[in-house]
Amino acid sequence: MAAGYSQRGLAARIGNQVTAQAISKYERDASTPGSAVVSALADALEVSEAYLFSFGDVALEHVEFRTKRNLAAREQARIRGRVVHAMERYLFVEELLGLATGSWDRPMEAPWPVERRPSDAEGAAYGLRALWGLGLDPIPSLSELMERRGVKLLYMDLPEIDGLTAIVQSNRWGSLPVVVVNKHHWGERQRFTIAHELGHMMLSTRPNVDSEAAANYFAGAFLMPAEILRAEIGRRRSSIGMWELFNLKRLLGVSVQALARRCVDLGIIRQPLLKRLYSEFTRFGWRTPPFREPFAMEREQSGRFERLCCRALSQGALSEAKAAELLELSVRELDRRMELSPDGWEGNPVSK
Repeated sequence: MAAGYSQRGLAARIGNQVTAQAISKYERDASTPGSAVVSALADALEVSEAYLFSFGDVALEHVEFRTKRNLAAREQARIRGRVVHAMERYLFVEELLGLATGSWDRPMEAPWPVERRPSDAEGAAYGLRALWGLGLDPIPSLSELMERRGVKLLYMDLPEIDGLTAIVQSNRWGSLPVVVVNKHHWGERQRFTIAHELGHMMLSTRPNVDSEAAANYFAGAFLMPAEILRAEIGRRRSSIGMWELFNLKRLLGVSVQALARRCVDLGIIRQPLLKRLYSEFTRFGWRTPPFREPFAMEREQSGRFERLCCRALSQGALSEAKAAELLELSVRELDRRMELSPDGWEGNPVSK
């Protein structure tokens, strides 16, 4: 599924050494392939031979895709398969290091009810900030915050998809939330996607309330507390300049479009001014793919999985070959990155 093959397609990919029916039997543990077929399957699926015989009981439930188009069933299955594959690796390393994986820091107060309108989510955003001890300060790294709280965060190639949320179910590890974000989006858009998905996890919307609008409102309030905006730009404005918006963008780590929308929600500016601003954003091409604004933020990175792999490798809990497999690198490339001097680092020294 993760590689995008049907059973018939996989059989063709390995030169029809076996039939699709035989592959079905392997999957159901009704038959065992010979060594030549195992090698061919591993090459076709870009995994190790040992992985094909490893035990995995990870499944996804309550998968919610954030996209403006309908995804074909096969594309959904491919993405789900990739998420399962990534989570199997992540949980394996945590278990290897004896780390707790079966819980996350979900407040007892959650989910907060949103009963009448999306703006009811404002209180939930403030409540979560208080319970997580965030105060009203800007959040430097949303990725690190989420993972410290036990939410698994993955960055993947997701064509035309902002992200998704799901619950990982496992007999060994229990139920865990996972948020998947498009790795190609700019940092400010990734941050809003993460906060939006967090909103879905923290809110309980009534049938008469648009859940997507409520999650957007939550994201705006969580990333841009009213007190910060009012302190920086005032309580009422009849005009606002681009340079001022971009300074706020750098402070809060959000797009100028999200800032403008939040200012309307708080009554700082009115709809006619928002309409004029959006017209300018459209003219500059910021509201269409690839949605890149000036002063685009660096993409968010979650380095926790890579750090755990490096830790396990240095402690001797993982072999070089296994660490390279988990990080989807060659052994040679892993050695190069582990031995790279600080002068030669480019961005994240381990992450692809």
